[in-house]
Amino acid sequence: MKTRLDTLDDTDRALIALLQVSARESVANLARKLGVARTTVVARLARLEHNGVIAGYTVKLGQEVTDNALRAYVGISVEAKTVRDVLKRFKRMPEIELLCSVSGEFDYVAWLRADSAERLDQLLDEIGEIDGVTRTTTSIVLSRKIER
Repeated sequence: MKTRLDTLDDTDRALIALLQVSARESVANLARKLGVARTTVVARLARLEHNGVIAGYTVKLGQEVTDNALRAYVGISVEAKTVRDVLKRFKRMPEIELLCSVSGEFDYVAWLRADSAERLDQLLDEIGEIDGVTRTTTSIVLSRKIER
């Protein structure tokens, strides 16, 4: 069963919020900001990690640090009876960084990363040729204005 953030207590939610701002914050600083003992922070982090609430820590690169990759998001419509097979194909495409089931005009939105315009074109062709995919619409990300 998944843990919902609204079922966590105020201290856990505040701890998570602090880590989302800076995952490198020291336990001592976290404890000071939360007004609790360091041992409390250590125990809560261990419990949140063990329960899968905190799945990991990562590094976000700044926009000025680039890998020259193109990023695009693709709205995808899929025939209902083919969803399982389509998802299996998507799972084998490492360029799909994120796939979300959505409401509205499309069934899914995929975030793609491609090393070149040519590779992005190939990916879009591959997605469009999957049996069950009925429609796609693509937007290329030009720049990130807000990233949290």
